[in-house]
Amino acid sequence: GELLAMEPGAAEAFAALRLGYTETAGSPELRHEIASLYHGITADDILVFAGAEEAIFVFMNAALHPGDHLIVHSPCYQSLASVAAAAGCRVTRWEAAAEQGWAPDNERLSREVTAATRAIVVNFPHNPTGYQPSRPEWDAIIGAVRGAGAMLFSDEMYRELEYDESARLPSACDCYERAITLSGLSKSFGLPGLRVGWLATQDRDLLAKAGSIKDYTTICSSAPSEILGVI
Repeated sequence: GELLAMEPGAAEAFAALRLGYTETAGSPELRHEIASLYHGITADDILVFAGAEEAIFVFMNAALHPGDHLIVHSPCYQSLASVAAAAGCRVTRWEAAAEQGWAPDNERLSREVTAATRAIVVNFPHNPTGYQPSRPEWDAIIGAVRGAGAMLFSDEMYRELEYDESARLPSACDCYERAITLSGLSKSFGLPGLRVGWLATQDRDLLAKAGSIKDYTTICSSAPSEILGVI
């Protein structure tokens, strides 16, 4: 009721909603609203999932192959490392330390990169420590990933929850052509029950591969969740 009251005509639109299959990529209206959170991303650069967990699973299986090397900023949400490991990848944990204020060590990142490194996974604002890099630090991380020729998978589930809005970083998908941003409505929007997550990326080929895998997971999202997500 609180959501429907936020937008004129929303209650009527919700009541008239057709409960058929939705579009695999997500409704055009929902993808348009998601794209508005970014600067260089359009609705065609968005793929919607039934929560971020599905998005992680699909990305890892679309982008990685057995034997690939993955570097994961740690500590982290378990799936960011375990799904790749289950797919036969070699996972290196790029550990942050409390005594360093949880700041990731870019020199160590450079040492861990190999010719087999396919993707580097980061998470800012960081779960569980809350660490947020400065803009120069963020640019340095992106530069290191670009130099390695790897994909950057950026878990941004807590983006927009910064105490100081001026500390908000530009999304990875706006900064690097091989970056994939993970986000959703569960954390910053406080709506985990809607099960709406997404991937945003300039890499249309990867998005197409991910969409093909989604055909064998949820196929499409919940129509009621999508319209509530738009609101």
